[in-house]
Amino acid sequence: MNIEVKEVSWAEQEQALSQIRREVFIEEQHVPEELEWDGLDPDCRHVLAVDQDSGVPIGTGRLVADGQLGRMAVAKDYRRQGIGHKILQLLLDIARRDGHTQVYLHAQLTAVEFYQLAKFVASGDTFMDAGIPHINMSRVL
Repeated sequence: MNIEVKEVSWAEQEQALSQIRREVFIEEQHVPEELEWDGLDPDCRHVLAVDQDSGVPIGTGRLVADGQLGRMAVAKDYRRQGIGHKILQLLLDIARRDGHTQVYLHAQLTAVEFYQLAKFVASGDTFMDAGIPHINMSRVL
């Protein structure tokens, strides 16, 4: 499998980035559209994973200006192949490049172990976001 993970702009890749998030968050996880599209995307750094063999966008993530990582998603057929890890690593590289000394995220409970493997630490109580249990996690860069 030939996967490319790269930084892209929202202006140039809105359709591809939106397609993945619609598939994973809105259709699969039933996140309400008004919560998914929060208006922050034009000002965020975005990462896009593409299956080079088919040209299909398969993964995404973003970095908000305040150091929050989020909207990480990988298409169902491509999970458990290290793509999420590559997306996360590129987002961390971008955060370092932009001068962040720490990043944080709201992890779905099912993804806590994934983030712990990347040296994120959970804190606080679990909370509900879009009907899905989450916990705060952070990492010093």
